[in-house]
Amino acid sequence: MKKILVVLLAVFSLSLASFAQTKPAEKAKAPAAKTTAAPVKKDGTPDMRFKANKEAAKATIPAGPLKKDGTPDMRHKANKEAAAKKKG
Repeated sequence: MKKILVVLLAVFSLSLASFAQTKPAEKAKAPAAKTTAAPVKKDGTPDMRFKANKEAAKATIPAGPLKKDGTPDMRHKANKEAAAKKKG
């Protein structure tokens, strides 16, 4: 009886090992187009510690209505289209 349990335990543990997760493939990101001479981070996003990047972020005005907190209201078509253009 013990031998049967040991064999079943071994088969069970080997079957669980076959279902181990594999590391997902990383997507290759296209390098961001550099539009200004402002510093960027390694991933290509603007480094917001610098004044030039902060001013550039403030300069973007949404195309449509805003919410009370000042962010674009994404229920409107103009803001959806502007976000799609910005995403590229």
